[in-house]
Amino acid sequence: MNFRGRKVLLSPSLLYYRSCLLDDKLSNRHMACFLPPNLRSDTHERLGHNWRGIERDYCEFMVNKHSIRQKASFLQPKFTSYSHERFQHNLSRTERVCCEFQNIILTGYAPSRNFHAERNPLASTQYDGGCINSRSCTETQAMQGSDNLKRGSDTSTTEYAVMIQNLLKVHHDPIELKSALDQCRLLLTEDLVLEVLQRHQSDWSRALFFFNWGFGQQDYSHGSRAYNEMLDILGRMKRFELMKKLVDGIPQEKRISLVTDRTFAILLNRYASGHKVEEAIEMFYRRVEFGLKLDNTAFQTLLMSLCRYKHVEAAESFFLLKQDEFPPDIKSRNIILNGWCVLGNLREAKRFWNDIITSRCKPDLYTYGTFINSLTKAGKLSRAVDLFSAMWKKGCAPDVAICNCIIDALCFKKRIPDALTIFSEMNERGCLPDVATYNSLIKHLCNIRRMEKAYELLDEMEQKGCIPNTRTYGYFFKSMKKPEEVPLMLERMERNGCRMMADTYNLILKLFIGWNDQERVQSIWGEMEKNGMGPDQRSYTIMIHGLYSKGNMDETLQYFNEMTSKGMTPEPRTRLLVKAIELKRAENANALSSNVEEKRKKKKKIAR
Repeated sequence: MNFRGRKVLLSPSLLYYRSCLLDDKLSNRHMACFLPPNLRSDTHERLGHNWRGIERDYCEFMVNKHSIRQKASFLQPKFTSYSHERFQHNLSRTERVCCEFQNIILTGYAPSRNFHAERNPLASTQYDGGCINSRSCTETQAMQGSDNLKRGSDTSTTEYAVMIQNLLKVHHDPIELKSALDQCRLLLTEDLVLEVLQRHQSDWSRALFFFNWGFGQQDYSHGSRAYNEMLDILGRMKRFELMKKLVDGIPQEKRISLVTDRTFAILLNRYASGHKVEEAIEMFYRRVEFGLKLDNTAFQTLLMSLCRYKHVEAAESFFLLKQDEFPPDIKSRNIILNGWCVLGNLREAKRFWNDIITSRCKPDLYTYGTFINSLTKAGKLSRAVDLFSAMWKKGCAPDVAICNCIIDALCFKKRIPDALTIFSEMNERGCLPDVATYNSLIKHLCNIRRMEKAYELLDEMEQKGCIPNTRTYGYFFKSMKKPEEVPLMLERMERNGCRMMADTYNLILKLFIGWNDQERVQSIWGEMEKNGMGPDQRSYTIMIHGLYSKGNMDETLQYFNEMTSKGMTPEPRTRLLVKAIELKRAENANALSSNVEEKRKKKKKIAR
């Protein structure tokens, strides 16, 4: 827009607000609801009426070369009393004023449900000569006097995607929406289209409207990624007719460049998820129309899609039917075997396993791993161990994933010595254990209080360069009996470069509450806040229930109120606990008042 003879380009959020104001059918009250919450107060409607003034102030801020104090005082009459006091209070902090103003005006940052935008943490904002400079290309072009909206960074793409998202949300009439989008004069790119579509994955109608609108834009045509995203959205929402129509509508001359193997993988997945097996098979054979081969890889993609959505029987029937067309290999057989195993149908899995053994295809590592995992989950541990041993004899050395599966199953059945034997064999045969291997053993050793062996494995991990993770240390924390053990393990964590996570803090918090060590409880609570790891909903739940178990009712209610004031939703058991406290207090108050009344009556009686 023109301001004092200079061209100033509005940021995407302001451009969006401006287009809303130009729409006569959008009330000022509706407009005001899009303003950031920190500007919203009892003068809610006034802000809506004065938005043109705010727009003018924005331009003033961009072109005026006065000091930040003059700018802040210039802007004050246009804002609410809350913002007036805020600016007055922060005048001495120039950098904070710059950042606050950029959040409110320049980028449209509004952490609320009404405006789905986020401040880019990578955006650099500086104060230079009374003017805010940002790395956002829209502000750079504004200073150069550019009239067009262009995108030169990921930040700008996100901002424009947010603007389009809000336009799609506000306008319900297709003609008005098309007009609003046209007024933006956007230069579309596939990245921008892709981001807008991804923001509407659960709203197929708006996504499809924007996708169709993109067809008519100059210097732009949808690429393969945009088509794939749109097809995926329609398939997820079970709009199969529209999905098929979109595929059929791809121009003949562009089919080879737009339709890829990824496109067909999406189509087959979506049909299978909608239990449309025949349509999936029909679409599979249409690959030839789009210049793609009907090879074994494509055939296996179809089998995977069918098995993924529990159509294993149909996949196996199709596999057997097309053996002449698509020669069966071990990979195709593995897909169907895995399908039966995932379904939990051990009977069919065994039958198909025997078919593999009797066929010309030799089972590979994946075949063994899939079937062994299925046997352990079904509780057939002896059969799984026998098969595991047979692998070594047949020269098919198990990998670490298969070893972990057997070790974890043995530990679960309390067969720790057998698990340790397999662990030793792994080292001897060159199959190096990973963190998951050690964690399985340490977990169960800690459960049966064999702490000496558990610490021995922890030392071995550190010596071999297999860095323990938070789960490893968590097993040790859970087994601790004394408060003095915690600092030693924390030092070990820090020495190994294992960063404390929220779950670890909550675990330690629970330990100290159980030991009634209030000093360390407060220390951990403060450290969580300092490191930005909480306290979260789980932290408050632990604190509330822990304090209640120790009889600290006042503190229990205090933490509950603090939790709800932060917008956290208590668990049902926490609500019941607090309700029980309140009922008990009410009963005690009634009993106390009854006792006082009885004493008063007795005194009166004695006085007579």
